Amino acid sequence: MPEYDVRTVIPLSESQQDALAEAITRIHSTKFTTPRLFVNVKFTDVSKQRTYVGGKRHQGNHIFANVRVGPSRTQADWDDLSKQVVAAWEEIVQSKGSGREFELQSFIIMGGMQGGYEAGFPIPPAGGDVQWMRDNMEGFKKKAADGHEGFIDMLSEIEERGLMKGANGNN
Repeated sequence: MPEYDVRTVIPLSESQQDALAEAITRIHSTKFTTPRLFVNVKFTDVSKQRTYVGGKRHQGNHIFANVRVGPSRTQADWDDLSKQVVAAWEEIVQSKGSGREFELQSFIIMGGMQGGYEAGFPIPPAGGDVQWMRDNMEGFKKKAADGHEGFIDMLSEIEERGLMKGANGNN
């Protein structure tokens, strides 16, 4: 459901991409009730893209998150999510190099996601994940029975985290 676009001017190794994608997925899925299968992370090389800040050419690393917003997600939630994602970048990327080119210039959360379909299911409104899981559980089970590894993992995750009970197993 959310899509994180990690835009870099420095090359990230495959292991750095894997670690950052895992960290972002873990952070988002545990902050909210989004199953891991529906957290999307992509990497974009912008080293040749011309970008200007304050009217001057500038290159920097950025992460843009397109997410669902609603009354169940507060400013404090977004601030905490931001701190965690920035900390993950600092640990996985910035600590491995020196110089400003390894810094994360911005982490921007955009809440423009109004709806859509993903993996064959409608995207629920923010805060509607538990009801959405209940409404679509039979479809999830069918995809898992058909051998879709992502849905097999998701059913285990829903059980392990108690997601059907509410936010990360809490009512």
